[in-house]
Amino acid sequence: MPKRGMKPIRRQQLIDAAIASIHEHGFSSATVARIARKAGVSTGIVHHYFTDKTDLLAATMRAMLDVLRREAVERMRSAKTPTDRIYAIIHASYGDAQFAEEVFSAWLALYGNARESEKLQRILRIYHRRLHSNLVHSLIPLIGRERAPDVALGIGALIDGLWLRYALTGRPVDAEVPRAMTRAYADAMIAA
Repeated sequence: MPKRGMKPIRRQQLIDAAIASIHEHGFSSATVARIARKAGVSTGIVHHYFTDKTDLLAATMRAMLDVLRREAVERMRSAKTPTDRIYAIIHASYGDAQFAEEVFSAWLALYGNARESEKLQRILRIYHRRLHSNLVHSLIPLIGRERAPDVALGIGALIDGLWLRYALTGRPVDAEVPRAMTRAYADAMIAA
């Protein structure tokens, strides 16, 4: 029987192997057997921790969102103003971890398969609600409760859209470019 401390380590090992396998082989060819091989374990171990490939994919998505959430929280801790908080969210959304090639592949697979999985759709809804809520909370003192949701939606769409463009065409030479574009949009909407 594995020690309690091994479960999170083993789960993370399998998630890392899933991300790498999706990047190397594409989602449909990233079989449980390939993921297990990549992790250096048997398929039985994968099925011990995850009921099926979709369950592993959902855990992978949650883990990637947790990385994003931790970076945003860390950046927001040092924010002094609502604008600083918005900038912190923008910076975290375009952080180095979000522009890793393997992460691009995994996110694209996750988005592409979400339409067929209620579990994956639920995780995406949580991500979108959290992003929207954090932006609205920071925007209200700047532009009021009435405009904040629409401006938050625009900032979120720009974050997702620019990130998707880079995921499809390759990481930006300078991550400050999409950050600056998104900050400029937020500044323009706040000033309007």
